[in-house]
Amino acid sequence: MEIIKDLGRLKEVVGQVRAAGQTIGLVPTMGYLHQGHLTLMREARKRCDLVVVSIFVNPLQFGVGEDFEEYPRDLTRDAELAGGVPVDIIFAPPVAALYPKGYNTFVEVEGITESLCGCSRPGHFRGVTTVVNKLFNLVEPHVAYFGQKDAQQVVVIKRMVEDLNMNLEIVTVPIVREADGLAMSSRNVYLSPEEREAALVLSRSLTTAGELIDRGERDARKVRETMVAMIEGEPLATIDYVEIVDLANLQPIDRLTGPVLIALAVRIGKTRLLDNKMVGVNNV
Repeated sequence: MEIIKDLGRLKEVVGQVRAAGQTIGLVPTMGYLHQGHLTLMREARKRCDLVVVSIFVNPLQFGVGEDFEEYPRDLTRDAELAGGVPVDIIFAPPVAALYPKGYNTFVEVEGITESLCGCSRPGHFRGVTTVVNKLFNLVEPHVAYFGQKDAQQVVVIKRMVEDLNMNLEIVTVPIVREADGLAMSSRNVYLSPEEREAALVLSRSLTTAGELIDRGERDARKVRETMVAMIEGEPLATIDYVEIVDLANLQPIDRLTGPVLIALAVRIGKTRLLDNKMVGVNNV
């Protein structure tokens, strides 16, 4: 496995692989890897001759007062974990390499970036689509792998790929959870033991929502209200949003006909956590 920080060296390697007719897979991450990330890498390993993992804490997707400076970073630890998959390349560029002095070009997907996380994190998705576009241009992957935990991000990236006629496939991998149901996240490291226990209310509320739908409930408002009541019953939880939206356009719906996305963002103490559940329901 090679750790590459230089853009020229990366282009040289992927150019050779493409010239040989081999398949390149990309797993974009911000590092501090966990089993969710490693699952993406294993999926890429199954299909691709060259697996590239990017590790880059992207300043463009952090807003004022967010945790850019505090975001956990440990390249040595990440390299050991990724090497065990194994992956072929870790691409870990410095910020100045991707955003040199005078940088002034951005990629923005409109509409679907304005709901859910887009409401509370203005500019976040412009940062995401800009850096992912740059990674696609640098790595030239045939396939890129993303986790379902960041469901809105996946929808936005797929839209960008389609709208800009990019010649690659986006593969979405299901959420990887801890044994007790908590969705794996690099930010889980912020949680105290008490907060870690409180965070289970996210997955429990989604499970309850699924059970209501399985029993025939199709009123989105009632499902949402049940979830909100559960989360508000946890003293350490503060809701950013709980929404039930159409999976295609991420717009709120009144009646569940499917497929739909049940998505939430909740602060446990100071830590903002995401979770979601996709539901395919009958037209009843």
